[in-house]
Amino acid sequence: MDLISRIGRHFSDSAQTKLDAVDALAAPIARAAECFAASLAGWGKILSCGNGGSAADAQHFAAELVGRFERERPGLAAVALTTDTSILTAVANDYSYDRVFARQVSAIGRAGDVLLAISTSGNSPSIVEAIRAAHACSMPVVALTGRGGGKVGGVLADSDVHICVPSERTPRIQEVHLLCIHCLCDAIDALLPGVNDE
Repeated sequence: MDLISRIGRHFSDSAQTKLDAVDALAAPIARAAECFAASLAGWGKILSCGNGGSAADAQHFAAELVGRFERERPGLAAVALTTDTSILTAVANDYSYDRVFARQVSAIGRAGDVLLAISTSGNSPSIVEAIRAAHACSMPVVALTGRGGGKVGGVLADSDVHICVPSERTPRIQEVHLLCIHCLCDAIDALLPGVNDE
């Protein structure tokens, strides 16, 4: 087995997937950044959720906002709904796993907040339910998906933003999701006042 060539193919495939996606994703990423920035400027907050690798992405996004991305600025209000094991296990046990994020959105989400919902396949029931809960709270949704958007694409409202990676491969979708998150962080910083450009 030629591991060097195999690894090289991963690099090439990842780079090509990102290049192929830019025309489709640049506009929705910009709209999502504007949605996030408007919420944060109006004292709203961003709630983020996902499962597995997407949970890590949800946490990464929240950490970049509460901490900082590349430039110094005040902390921004963001909460990853994937981190409190007591809430997650209680809701999964007492209701169902499908409700682990929706219950939190209903409890702490308000009009003016935004939900970042991440699902590689677009078919995660817990993400679909979180989106429905956000809509019930009059919260807009930014969805990061792949594989055509799946069930998530079917429950989004016209006012929501869908960033759907044009790929069928989970690793490639996740790699583009991370790039999208970094683009969002940079754009939010560019849109909000109080960012030190040094």
